Amino acid sequence: MNLISYNEKQLPMRDLETIGLAAGGQLLLNVDDLKALLSGRRTALLELHNLEAENIKIKSLNAKISLTEGKDGKVDLLIHPVYRKAATPNFLDDFESEQLQKGEVANLLKTTVDDKGNKTERLVEFDADTREFIVSDTEKILVPDMVNNEFLTPAQKERYRKGQEVELADQTRFAYTAADLHGIRSNKIALVASILIDGGLSYMLYKGLNALFNKPRDEKEAERLSAGYRNAVADLEDQVRRFPEQTPRSNTRNGSSR
Repeated sequence: MNLISYNEKQLPMRDLETIGLAAGGQLLLNVDDLKALLSGRRTALLELHNLEAENIKIKSLNAKISLTEGKDGKVDLLIHPVYRKAATPNFLDDFESEQLQKGEVANLLKTTVDDKGNKTERLVEFDADTREFIVSDTEKILVPDMVNNEFLTPAQKERYRKGQEVELADQTRFAYTAADLHGIRSNKIALVASILIDGGLSYMLYKGLNALFNKPRDEKEAERLSAGYRNAVADLEDQVRRFPEQTPRSNTRNGSSR
């Protein structure tokens, strides 16, 4: 789950205009890529233009983009091109690297230790689109408090943080992933995740979700959404009516299985 991390006004417009994703101060991104970008995730593959790197000019290439906060506090643009060969993190062995690249596993959980003996639990995934390993610090993964109006147990939250599947009483199953545009996959096409912030619930509506990793789904069954989902949508709509100045956070896209 990712709430909005960046404001649209923070976007590096000059950089986006340079690579053909904005013109005249207007973004040329579709709503799904924009939401992914503002939520701190990667976009889908985009065609970028007029890139320069180490005195090399590239007329166009396909890449994903994301945002990061620079040392000066400004938001910087990151470009994730399609690599010819994946660069394996030094804490993965050859067998683990091969498992991820072949799509035999969705992710691997690894613990790294720095020079000072500090341990960090990392979730490692492989982005098949860019042939790049994605490494997430599990402590920084934002976990929902509720999904489809059902509170998650501590055990379920821990499973989500570790990239494992979570199943609800309404048979909705879902899992966190940094390798997907939505940041989450499910056996259902839609779900509503909620998180407690400042004593109130903030909602994220996900629609058009991709199927769980390597688990083809019956699309008719995926479209059968539970009473819990419908109640959560009603709660979200009620919140919008009562607080119209607060824009609901939603994530919509036509999904597909991968």
